[in-house]
Amino acid sequence: MQFKALCIGSLPENSDEPLPREMSYSFRRDPVEALQQLHAESFDLLLARFPMGEWTPEMLLENIFTIARSCAVVIAKPGASVEEAVRLVKLGAAEVVDDAGVGAACQRALQDLREQLPPPKPAVEPWRRLLVGSSLKMQRIVEVIRLVASRKCTVLITGETGTGKEVIARAIHAAGNRADSEMVCVNCNAVPETLLEAELFGHVKGAFTGAFTQRIGLFEQAHRGTLFLDEIGDMPLGLQPKLLRVLQEREFQKLGSSETIKVDVRVIAATNADLAQKMREGKFREDLYYRLNVVPMDAPPLRARPGDIPLLTTHFVEKICREEGIPVKKAPGELLDRLSRCDWPGNVRQLENAVEMAVALSGDREMLFASDFQLAPTIPLRRMTAGDPMLVAVPDHGLDFEQIVGSIERNILEQALQKTGGNKKAAAQMLRLKRTTLAAKWKTLTAGAAV
Repeated sequence: MQFKALCIGSLPENSDEPLPREMSYSFRRDPVEALQQLHAESFDLLLARFPMGEWTPEMLLENIFTIARSCAVVIAKPGASVEEAVRLVKLGAAEVVDDAGVGAACQRALQDLREQLPPPKPAVEPWRRLLVGSSLKMQRIVEVIRLVASRKCTVLITGETGTGKEVIARAIHAAGNRADSEMVCVNCNAVPETLLEAELFGHVKGAFTGAFTQRIGLFEQAHRGTLFLDEIGDMPLGLQPKLLRVLQEREFQKLGSSETIKVDVRVIAATNADLAQKMREGKFREDLYYRLNVVPMDAPPLRARPGDIPLLTTHFVEKICREEGIPVKKAPGELLDRLSRCDWPGNVRQLENAVEMAVALSGDREMLFASDFQLAPTIPLRRMTAGDPMLVAVPDHGLDFEQIVGSIERNILEQALQKTGGNKKAAAQMLRLKRTTLAAKWKTLTAGAAV
C-alpha cells in the first residue's frame, strides 16, 4: 500500500535522511491552498515547515484537525523550544523537529501508519470457492476437507439428492495433493449392471460379445488421481467384492484378463441411500461399507442451513448471468429473505434451477422479483383430531386448487421415496400405487424443478 503525504511550506535542504520513497507527495507553499486540498483529498501524513508567514503551528493544527482528525502531522520548526514542542504534541502533532530531523520523523510516522494497518486477509484457497456458504455445517465440511484432502483414505459423502455431494467431492480433490491429476466420475446408477464392471475395470479384446477392442477402465484412468463413485448404494451386489479388493489391495484385473494392474487412486463415494438399511436387507456388503466409510461426511439439506440461501442465490445469479453473457442482475434483500423462508425439497440443485428460470423470465430487467421465481405459497394445514389426516384450511381470499394438491402429492411422494432410499417400486408399494403410476406422477410433479 502506498501512503499519501501533503507537504506545506518549503522543504528543508539539510535533512539528515530523505523523505520516505514509499509515499506519494503533494506540495503546497500556501497553507490556505493546502487546507483546500486536504478538504478535497485524503492524506495519511502532513509535513508542515515553519516559518509560514502569519500562520502559527497552533493555527495550522486547529485547521488541520477540523478537516482530518486522524491525519499524522509532523512539524518542522528550527529553533523550537522544548516547551513549545511539548505544547504542540499535546495539540495533536506527531513530532516537532528541526530541519535535520524531518526525514527521520517522516520515516517514524510511516512506520506507525504501517503498524495501524489491519493484518492482511489470508488468501482464499481456490477450492474454497466451490463451497458457497458460511453456516456452521459448511464450516465443518471445510474443516474436514482441510484435514483429509491430502490423505489417501476413502471418503463417503451422504445426503439427500441435490445437496451438492459431487461439489464436495471436487473440493476434496482440488484441495489435495492430487489436484493436478484427473478426477474421474461415474454414476453407478446410470450405467447398466452388465456394463458397470467393464466401465470400472476395463476389458481386453474378446472378453465378451461386442468387445472388439481393449478398453481402459475408470480406475486405470484415475491412476494418481481421484475416482468419484456417485450413487454407490446402487452398485450391484455381485460387483461389490471386486470393488472391495481394489480398495484394499490397490490392484485389479481387467475383464477377461489374468494380469494384475496396480493403481494409486483416491476414492470418494457418495449416496443418498440409507446404506445401513441396505446392509440389513442384504443389498450392500458390510465390509465394503466400512471400507468406504473411513471418513464420513454429510452434505446438509438446504433447510438445515437457510442462512446460506442468500449467498447461494447471489452466487448462482452471477454464475448464470456470466454464462449467458449478460449484465449481472440484482437480487434485493427482501427477495433473498423470502427465498430463505421457502422450502427447497430439491435442495441446492432446485435453488439453482429456480435462479436460472428467474434470470430467463426477468428478460432485460436489471432487478429480479419474487414473481420471477414462481414461488409456491405456504400450504395452510390444520389437524382436526389425532386420528384425522391433515386438512387444508381455505383462506378467505381463496387458493390455487391444482397447485395445492400438487404440493401435497409431491410431499407424500418425497417422504415415501426418502423412506425407501429412492426405490420407486418400494415407495409405490408403501403408497398402494402401481410403480408406473408413481413414476408418472413424480415425473409430472418434478418437471418444474430438479430434485
